[in-house]
Amino acid sequence: MPLSIAMILFGLGLWMMYKNSYKKAKILLGTSFVWLFLCSYSPLVDTLLYKLETTYPTLHKAPKDIHYIYLLGGGHHTNNSLPITSQIVPISVVRLTEAIRLYRQLPDAKIILSGYSGMFDTTPHATMQYALAISLGVPAKDLIVQSSPKDTKEEALVAKQIIGKKPFILVSSASHLPRAMQIFASQNLHPIPAPTNHLADTNSKYFDIFSIQSLHKSQILIHEYLGLLWHHFIAKII
Repeated sequence: MPLSIAMILFGLGLWMMYKNSYKKAKILLGTSFVWLFLCSYSPLVDTLLYKLETTYPTLHKAPKDIHYIYLLGGGHHTNNSLPITSQIVPISVVRLTEAIRLYRQLPDAKIILSGYSGMFDTTPHATMQYALAISLGVPAKDLIVQSSPKDTKEEALVAKQIIGKKPFILVSSASHLPRAMQIFASQNLHPIPAPTNHLADTNSKYFDIFSIQSLHKSQILIHEYLGLLWHHFIAKII
């Protein structure tokens, strides 16, 4: 979380000033400012995110003879007083919409919905996506609910059990798909990438400094690159 890191550095800098350690205080406060500036500077953040999100091209047309579309899980907040579209986070709504768009092009395809219940929400994410898919006109017979996977690796293991070595479409956010493809490939699976929810804006003539939107994008960048680092080095060791 870029903002949290900046605030921690800022707080440590103030503490060093209180302790009359002015040299350390200047370094910490300066680092905090530079870090916050870089993580909220839209041209830099959008350029880096664009590079990650364009790893795979958009799947405009689904390949023939595909029988499964695997939709990676996201997040939600159960509140029955709200419409289902408000209970599921926007990222997951976009992912499901893309999965349904591709599903409409395949006469014999099924959508696999995955995602478990969170620490403070007992409703599995896959169940929430199932309810939204039904409300959008997808027949129940074409939906496979998998509520046990807690992360992308467990989702890959589920895909291995259901699909095996047959090719299938893998739908996720464009920023997350490079890591997801590597994880699925490590299980000897053959996913066809279908990126969606692209966030990088490289066509804008304007740029922001100290942008909240850019801080959010920076958080996604850091999360995904740390995930790639984990997959490449640490996960192989253990």
